[in-house]
Amino acid sequence: MMAHSASQPFAGPGPDAQFAAALAQGRFQIQHCAACGQHVFYPRTLCPHCGSARLGWVKASGAAQVYSSTTVRRKAEAGGDYNVALVDLAEGPRLMSRVDGVPPEQVRIGMAVQARVIDDPAQGKLLVFVAAARGEA
Repeated sequence: MMAHSASQPFAGPGPDAQFAAALAQGRFQIQHCAACGQHVFYPRTLCPHCGSARLGWVKASGAAQVYSSTTVRRKAEAGGDYNVALVDLAEGPRLMSRVDGVPPEQVRIGMAVQARVIDDPAQGKLLVFVAAARGEA
């Protein structure tokens, strides 16, 4: 778990860099506020719920549910169609990603999904979601 000194909450790399470093190691982490108990995503220096700087990093369960999805249309030679989805993490935060392994038109609101960190040759490590197996999410 990455943490920073309570006496200097803004010392060291910023939250974006800390999130990216964990992702580069294949770990999906989100912030948790020690003051109010809320989970936070997108990485921040202050809790958007209570204003505290007492944000630490925790491993996200990865369990989520599709809140919304849209299909981006591309020519086959450009990689074909893909989806962009808003997903609600089990911990509470909503984030934007995509659902892999399912045709874009079959991604449904309410669908149970699970986070995966993948290697993308062009972009490095990426956070995506896949349909959850029964019993997951």
